[in-house]
Amino acid sequence: LRDAATGAPSRPGFRPSPSSMVDAAVSSAADARGGWASTAPSARSGILRAAAELIRSRAEELARDETRDTGRTLAETRGDAADAAACLHFYAGLAPVAGGSVRDIPGGSWAYTRREPLGTGACIGAWNYPLLGAVWKSAPALATGNAVVFKPSEETPLGALALAEAFLEAGVPPGVFNVILGGAETGRLLVEHPGVDKVSFTGSLETGRQVYASAARGLKRATMELGGKSPLIIFGDANVDHAVSAAMAANWCANGQACSNGTRVFVHDSIKEEFLERLLWRTAQLKIGHPLADDTDIGPMVTAGHRERVRSYINAGVDEGASLLLGSSEPPALDDPSLSGGYFLSPVVFADCTDDMTIVREEIFGMVMSVLSFAKEDEVIARANATEYGLAAGVFTHDLRKAHRVAAALQAGTVWINNYNLAPVEIPWGGYKMSGVGRENGSEAIESWTQVKSVYVEMNDIESPYQ
Repeated sequence: LRDAATGAPSRPGFRPSPSSMVDAAVSSAADARGGWASTAPSARSGILRAAAELIRSRAEELARDETRDTGRTLAETRGDAADAAACLHFYAGLAPVAGGSVRDIPGGSWAYTRREPLGTGACIGAWNYPLLGAVWKSAPALATGNAVVFKPSEETPLGALALAEAFLEAGVPPGVFNVILGGAETGRLLVEHPGVDKVSFTGSLETGRQVYASAARGLKRATMELGGKSPLIIFGDANVDHAVSAAMAANWCANGQACSNGTRVFVHDSIKEEFLERLLWRTAQLKIGHPLADDTDIGPMVTAGHRERVRSYINAGVDEGASLLLGSSEPPALDDPSLSGGYFLSPVVFADCTDDMTIVREEIFGMVMSVLSFAKEDEVIARANATEYGLAAGVFTHDLRKAHRVAAALQAGTVWINNYNLAPVEIPWGGYKMSGVGRENGSEAIESWTQVKSVYVEMNDIESPYQ
């Protein structure tokens, strides 16, 4: 494991979990899940609340580990620790009330439903939000009585390990939440394991297709949160300063490494020049530096290999004729010599982009903003939807009728009106089209981790058609 800011080793490495360890983890979950499912929901709630408070009490330590792991700034990872605790509290609150219902049947009989856990979940997390991603998957699973085997990204495993410690200390029984380490082969073994009942995956579209196909062969429930190439639409009546703030949050968040980032920024012709002027000035003021420094705005890419991938897209943008207004594919010159081996890039702004350019069509997962102009509402909606992805979108306008009209027309799982990149646990999260299947967060996650049993109660004599 390497420190993204310096390129130097930061933690001892690990060996990928062999098939025997995957078997042991799934068996451990199978042994533990019955007792956990039969634990009173109010008791499960209390344990999750205890885990939330442990996360909250260790927030600074967790944030610093997350920053070392990912290269994201402390301002962001401190927010992740707070959001993780809030997520645990949210599902602790839902645990005692996430039950079934009673239905009246004609003739005086009645029925009721039971919402029961699926069993053992195989959860695979992404490298950009290690702690928060692990909590998003495990909190609703544990709240509803499931057991989990979690495989974090091999690039950023620390958050899931810290969460496992917090769960055990809070009172989650051994075996209910398990962590295995490894790469693609470990993930394949886990997803294909016959003892797994549900698969929850966050990652790239390419890998997601393979995971989904594997889950389908076993008829396993699946939740998939995949990539995005999200549009941010800024109409001529928008507050330009607020729109610039949103565009920055939509592109520089997580050093550009967030699946929801609004990297296709459509700006109305009437305000395009003003928007670009303010965007370039404000972005140029951002400080690139060590992500553990409180005054740093932009940190490094997660790995050297990923930085090279982002650089190739920047070069493609130049080659295809987009106007490079800010940044370049070359690493920035930093004052601190200890950062010379880090995986840094500057934020990049392209203008004069067209919809057919590579940087506009493909998910880059880096700080590469494509600014496109538009004139009419119908035109921009059609262009915004002209992508295989559908994770998120944003709309900026003072006209609320227009805002709701456009939000309804956009093919995206989440649409922000006059803001961007907010994902409170109270609302469901997931994509349209190739951006995923199913939903995390909100009460919808309770449904995704449970199955419904119907129980019919006969209150009358039975009239048999047979003698």
